[in-house]
Amino acid sequence: MTTLFHQIDTAKAGLAAEDLITIRAEAAYEIDERNALLARAMAPDWRTKTSEKLRHGRLPAAGLAFVAKNRAGHILGTVRLWDIYAGIDREGRAVPALLLGPLAVDPSAKAAGIGTGLMLRAIEKARRYGHGAILLVGDAPYYERFGFTGEKTATLMLPGPFERDRFLALELKPGHLDGAAGFVSASGSKA
Repeated sequence: MTTLFHQIDTAKAGLAAEDLITIRAEAAYEIDERNALLARAMAPDWRTKTSEKLRHGRLPAAGLAFVAKNRAGHILGTVRLWDIYAGIDREGRAVPALLLGPLAVDPSAKAAGIGTGLMLRAIEKARRYGHGAILLVGDAPYYERFGFTGEKTATLMLPGPFERDRFLALELKPGHLDGAAGFVSASGSKA
């Protein structure tokens, strides 16, 4: 369990100044509370989005599901990464990668830095575990500060409707997505 000290504005998160936010691996017993957070934080149609269809019926990538909790033990944020194939390379081999999402923060704690903390943790752990790239569909101005761009997704497609300018990638290993083309597909373990 790691305590996140930087960029968390405890007052905006509804906490006392001396309270802390911890970011740690999600536990199985937290799934119901996480799902309740998603219901509060996400748009009503989030389960029908193409990204969610890639995640449906799958388990998150090993060691890459995180929650942010306050000292009282309430989940204020969540993020998960999922195993996918980012198309195929020039030799016809599937390109392993990760799909990020959803990243969600309790509406009462928006702008407190919890989302930033979750993103930094997810990227750092994915890099440490040796993954080559992370893809996502999201708000480009938000995710660009973490290094995500649309440059490496130009030759990739999602298996359903999506907005091209929101389809972004971050290479954790330089050149990992070079030559990758075609459809993104789920590759993770089934739930």
